[in-house]
Amino acid sequence: MRFDDKNTVPLLTFDALSELGLIKHGFTTRLGGVSTGIFKSLNFKKELGDTEENVSENYRRVAETFAITPDRFVLSQQTHTANVRKVTVTDAGKGVVRPRDYTDVDGLVTDVPGLMLSIFAADCVPVLFIDPVKKCIGACHSGWRGTVGRISRNVLGAMTSYYGSSPADVICAIGPSICMDCYEVSTDVANEFKKEFPEHTAQILLDKHNGHFQLDLWKSIRITLEEAGVSSSHIHTTDICTCENPDLLFSHRASHGKRGVQGAFIMLS
Repeated sequence: MRFDDKNTVPLLTFDALSELGLIKHGFTTRLGGVSTGIFKSLNFKKELGDTEENVSENYRRVAETFAITPDRFVLSQQTHTANVRKVTVTDAGKGVVRPRDYTDVDGLVTDVPGLMLSIFAADCVPVLFIDPVKKCIGACHSGWRGTVGRISRNVLGAMTSYYGSSPADVICAIGPSICMDCYEVSTDVANEFKKEFPEHTAQILLDKHNGHFQLDLWKSIRITLEEAGVSSSHIHTTDICTCENPDLLFSHRASHGKRGVQGAFIMLS
């Protein structure tokens, strides 16, 4: 990943996406905002206890960084589902300058230029998608429930259904999130992954023999994408763990739940 700190709001980006020349994208950090306390400084969710004024200014700053206005964002409404919503021009600004009229949406897809698909996380995995052939994009929030529910496959399915995408053409980016070394889960969560990924248990789970396991969400998502038809060479995975970098990134585990969220953004130019 590349760290670009030339603007007011620093962004983490993938060269493989930027070099296509079709999109604007980026994963924010904690840096560049106006929020204070546990939300310092670039938090996007007032529901966690931040002020509406701070969150609005944070959106304004990110919009400026992408050379757009806040009414071009379209926000997810995340509840750890595997649901994906088609975004059209009528959705512009929802979640930022006007209310969302949808719930339980952890994935978004669109083929409309100028709409910024917006996903949020603080250990869960943000995944971005672009089909340079059909010129459509997607984004999803993939925590353990979304990952075992294969939300990434659902995003690809939506892109195929709505825009005629072939998964073989799609390029994916797995963004900053919690790594396997830091992500310890209970037996009941591990069992869900054993059922969903029976041939890959040894790759994604490390048994600690104390009723707990280390879980690799990045590998689980890669497996999902590959099995859905995405070329291995089209999948780009971060090496940045949120939990290991709490000064740079919000981490639910590192902060014991006292935190904001960073954003993952993608827009057709």
